[in-house]
Amino acid sequence: MARIEVPQGEGLEASRLWALAPHLGTGVHALGKAVYEVSSLPVREREVARMRIAQLNECTV
Repeated sequence: MARIEVPQGEGLEASRLWALAPHLGTGVHALGKAVYEVSSLPVREREVARMRIAQLNECTV
């Protein structure tokens, strides 16, 4: 569940959230492309870094 107020309605919570600021999708897509397609890190190292960041943020890995 999101930590911010998401409008009630049909569909997934994530879809309703993106409807609040659809212009942010361009930036998020560019970030994802840079991380997963243009990265100089091998996949295994990138995933270990992602898991460590999640751990530091007290997220469930």
